[in-house]
Amino acid sequence: MADDYLVRIGKLIRDARQHRGWTQSQLAEALGTSQSAVNRIERGNQNISLEMIARIGEALDSEIVSLGYAGPMHLRVVGGRRLSGAIDVKTSKNACVALLCASLLNEGRTVLRRVARIEEVYRLLEVLSSIGVRTRWINDGVDLEIVPPAELNLAAIDADAARRTRSIIMFLGPLLHRVDAFKLPYAGGCDLGTRTIEPHMIALRRFGLDIAATEGQYHARVDRAVSPDRPIVLTERGDTVTENALLAAARHDGITVIRNASSNYMVQDLCFFLEALGVKVDGIGTTTLTVHGVPTIDVDVDYSPSEDPVEAMSLVAAAVVTESQLTVRRVPIEFLEIELAVLEEMGLDHDRTPEYFADNGRTRLVDLTVRPSKLEAPIDKIHPMPFPGLNIDNVPFFAAIAAVAQGKTLIHDWVYDNRAIYLTDLNRLGGRLQLLDPHRVLVEGPTRWRAAEMMCPPALRPAVVVLLAMMAAEGTSVLRNVYVINRGYEDLAERLNSVGAQIETFRDI
Repeated sequence: MADDYLVRIGKLIRDARQHRGWTQSQLAEALGTSQSAVNRIERGNQNISLEMIARIGEALDSEIVSLGYAGPMHLRVVGGRRLSGAIDVKTSKNACVALLCASLLNEGRTVLRRVARIEEVYRLLEVLSSIGVRTRWINDGVDLEIVPPAELNLAAIDADAARRTRSIIMFLGPLLHRVDAFKLPYAGGCDLGTRTIEPHMIALRRFGLDIAATEGQYHARVDRAVSPDRPIVLTERGDTVTENALLAAARHDGITVIRNASSNYMVQDLCFFLEALGVKVDGIGTTTLTVHGVPTIDVDVDYSPSEDPVEAMSLVAAAVVTESQLTVRRVPIEFLEIELAVLEEMGLDHDRTPEYFADNGRTRLVDLTVRPSKLEAPIDKIHPMPFPGLNIDNVPFFAAIAAVAQGKTLIHDWVYDNRAIYLTDLNRLGGRLQLLDPHRVLVEGPTRWRAAEMMCPPALRPAVVVLLAMMAAEGTSVLRNVYVINRGYEDLAERLNSVGAQIETFRDI
């Protein structure tokens, strides 16, 4: 391997390690080698095999190298350009992954329309294919057809793909109806700190599911004699927790009441899909869901998931940060009203069309035009709340927006352990963000953005926030290893380029 490649690989490894917050000794311990060996690797002074590179990437949860193509993907961003025109919001990432998991409930053929072609979906499709589910893209790759086998081959599950997505945890609800005992790899996904799965376990135990976690796997057993005899009260009003409870209740032969349920966008889409499967759900959009389960589901179903409010917020933020006039079409307004109300108070100039329905016939959409505005910091802090509050996943975008507003904004991201820390990466681009504690960041604006080369944060929304700041910064920036963005956004660079951005994708090894 040429010396210059060794140096470049070493730099990527060093950057990924530092982003993970590890010392060389910690990485050495994970690899079963010495700190001095890691030091030599990072300085480009030691030959390194592809197997070792892959092991390092797995340890750091960073795509240092990928077999099958020439290394990880990066973005080169020429900033300081104004956006213009119109851009459509794609279908919801979180709804699509929930519906892929829900397809395991159905013994018939499921067709999902306009599925987001993102890495998170690809990982779930790899898992589904490995256990015998036939999946194929149809209608020129726009829609997805899913046909399950008579018997799932869970022993053949693709553990590597499963570990790269937190969504695998939503297999628990459907699988408890199909097999009496099974194993699932631990859930992965974004590096957002410790998140317990205990709320899932509390809900699913009521359906007879018992979980033991050992050796990187969940070992599940189902007691068919156990069923809910009173309403299930979720200890966390979480989206995936509510979805898992819904998936378990869908094929429970009886009525299940779920209280303290999330009423967020992906939960509503799942409820609409369950109704298409013949499962009656009362209380959609509220915190109490009543599910009239059916023990067998064998139907051919065709369903269109709705648009993604978090992507919509991303595009609105792109317009704000780059001081552009941009029309964002097909915005699911019900799930963005609080964010827009906050932005209005900050001084955002925008207007919206009358409402119309998404392809699912239920979700309300508008087209939203954002204009260059002089923003003032909000009086109150920015903090998330369960729907109908400000969406948890939209909080990071306010870091970039607050950075271009006059004054100081306090952002309190209380849900995740690590995510607020990643927002301080904006300081590399000229931002003035002060980390008060692991959950609170003080943002001072306005910001004179400057170009920089940096490693992509290992969390989806902060990674996109960094990209938006690069789009606003005069000069050329480089964002390395953007796999995490591709987990949640389809062709984001290409779509932003269509409205005036200048973003080039490239690989260097």
